[in-house]
Amino acid sequence: MHERNCRNGQGQLSDLSIHNHSIKDYAVKRDTARGDTAVSVPARLSRHLELVSSRPEPEPLDPCEEQGRLRRQISHDIHHELSTIMMLASLLGTASDVGPDSRERARQLLGETRWLHQLHHAYEESIVSHDSAVRASIEPARIDLLAAEVVAAMQLSTLTRIGFEVQEAWAHVDRLEFWRGLRNLVGNAVRAAGDEGRVEVRIMTDDGWAVAEVDDNGPGFGAVPAGRASLGLGIVQDLASTWGGELQIRRGVLGGCCVRLRLPSSSPALVATEATGAGRP
Repeated sequence: MHERNCRNGQGQLSDLSIHNHSIKDYAVKRDTARGDTAVSVPARLSRHLELVSSRPEPEPLDPCEEQGRLRRQISHDIHHELSTIMMLASLLGTASDVGPDSRERARQLLGETRWLHQLHHAYEESIVSHDSAVRASIEPARIDLLAAEVVAAMQLSTLTRIGFEVQEAWAHVDRLEFWRGLRNLVGNAVRAAGDEGRVEVRIMTDDGWAVAEVDDNGPGFGAVPAGRASLGLGIVQDLASTWGGELQIRRGVLGGCCVRLRLPSSSPALVATEATGAGRP
């Protein structure tokens, strides 16, 4: 196939694809007065071009269908990039030629990316179902272990001092959503406290409640313009309502804001009963 770029009377370029013919089969005539180029083509190719030009234009895609196609393509690419990051972090976390501190950071990176991968999967499901409130199954979980993952990752990614006090605590939650909610609370506190500040995260049980408390020494809630903090608190408030819990905001012992997420407590005995199916009819 040969291609010749021809310039029309308006000075625009067009491409002419020529099949099974040598360039000698074409007579090119130039009107030197106008600067135009005219091309004579064989009858067979001329007929082919007429057939192509007579085909109906394809129907334009519905805007919603086009947006859905674009989201699926982007989601596909994100999935592959996250998988690549997890593979690299896994290799680095077990490599013998790096120090223990670097291996620990790699393990934290792997854990964070796994959570992000689950969050991305939940986002995909919400698109398919056209329901932004889609949740994974709620089940008994040790929120102290989930909180430990959040705190460990945040401690490695900020200069803010983050303390962690923990008791074993069980609650009926969606594990991914609890990670997402607590990550928002700790992130808000870190931004409020600043690099020289202090944040305390506590997990405890209190009179039938499992409690996640985040305290900071920042200026306090409402002392700075609303932004990501308000959005994050809204996310956690929605989650608390879904699980039958509540979100409390007050002045903390560190002088800044204290946010308490209270959830109905579960128990290891109940978890064992549900796992074995005991008591079912």
